[in-house]
Amino acid sequence: MSSQVRLRLLPRARCMFDEPVQVKVAGLRSRQVVTVRARSTDEKGVVFSSSATYRADGGGEVDLERDPSLTGSYTGVEPMGLLWSMRADSLHKRFQRTKSLNPHVVKFSVHEEEEEEGRMLAEATNERLLIGDGVSRRTVKEGNIRGVLFTPPGEGPFPAVLDLNTFGGGLSEKRPSLLAGRGFVVLTVALYGHDEMAKNIKEVHLDYFEEAIEFLKKQDKVGSKGVGVISISKSGDLALSIASYLPGVEATVWINGCSANTLLPLYYKKRQILPALMLDLSKMIPTESGAFISKYVMHNPRAEENKATLIPIEHAEGRFLFVASEDDLNWDSKAYMDMMVERLQRHGKDNFESVCYPGAGHNLEPPYGPYCPSSVHGVAGRPVLWGGEPRSHAAAEVHLWKKIQEFFRTQLSCDATQVKAKL
Repeated sequence: MSSQVRLRLLPRARCMFDEPVQVKVAGLRSRQVVTVRARSTDEKGVVFSSSATYRADGGGEVDLERDPSLTGSYTGVEPMGLLWSMRADSLHKRFQRTKSLNPHVVKFSVHEEEEEEGRMLAEATNERLLIGDGVSRRTVKEGNIRGVLFTPPGEGPFPAVLDLNTFGGGLSEKRPSLLAGRGFVVLTVALYGHDEMAKNIKEVHLDYFEEAIEFLKKQDKVGSKGVGVISISKSGDLALSIASYLPGVEATVWINGCSANTLLPLYYKKRQILPALMLDLSKMIPTESGAFISKYVMHNPRAEENKATLIPIEHAEGRFLFVASEDDLNWDSKAYMDMMVERLQRHGKDNFESVCYPGAGHNLEPPYGPYCPSSVHGVAGRPVLWGGEPRSHAAAEVHLWKKIQEFFRTQLSCDATQVKAKL
């Protein structure tokens, strides 16, 4: 390594996963061309990497907030481009960082520009934490509930959020732990309860989520009268049903879900309340990459024979934030969102806001993780394209993450006296 070249990560090398970091290089020759690389390994041992070529200024400095990438994983001025453009070294791999106690460790390095990987001039390690200082993590096995509870530091009172965030069937702690760091008490639950129950699942029971909401509301630091619910994909229709049938839900975030109850019939108090909208896997469209497009495999919920699967969201008392990616290739989220907006308006309701992201794909997550073009689909059992253009998708994640927090803070009003009464 070159002793005078310095690679700095500002404001510090250790930060939260959802915080931006400024990458700066100093000590280069005037106008020197170098390649900056990023590399990380996920929980499954899959290596993800990116690179971009930069020309130093007259003072021998490169600043990713100011300077454009000339070639590489992306071009142009993209301060966080090395993070979101990281790709796996094999096809159809999704970056997995689901355990909150394990940080996302990224090694940045600067190399002389050569055909092959040039001599390393400097390196630095960025430790991106999923759980903030003082945030408590507690495994929950109470009654039927199987999940993890995250509580912010401080006395509160804090708003309460139920996160329906599963990853390939298992829990993902990334979003709930990061939300807790932003001042929310968050319970994330396995969608179908016990592991043994999930394997042989034939129906979903709303009673399980009702139990989870009651548990959440009883937590000492919770100050909101009701709870928020956040969801994505299949859990989106569950969130709609929770908001429509259960009391105490003040705010629901629906991200790239369906407007109908999908895949499994829904029960409440031992009675079926919604049949399942089914799919036809023969409608999957193969592509040259070996991944399929699954956008049109669901049956049409508006067809007469499927109308009973539509969720009666007009019964919901709380507010909705609908989020749809216009380039979602998993299913037609934008069309489903339009159906819901039309349905609420038809019933004279205005308890919703909607956001559309052109150029974004299905998996909208907390920002600054690697964009995933394709991976194996849990239901289809084969690789699918998720859609989206990497740069637009990354920008959507940054915007949405702030939007979600603002929405919950606005809708989940906290009552300090309620917390004192519990204590």
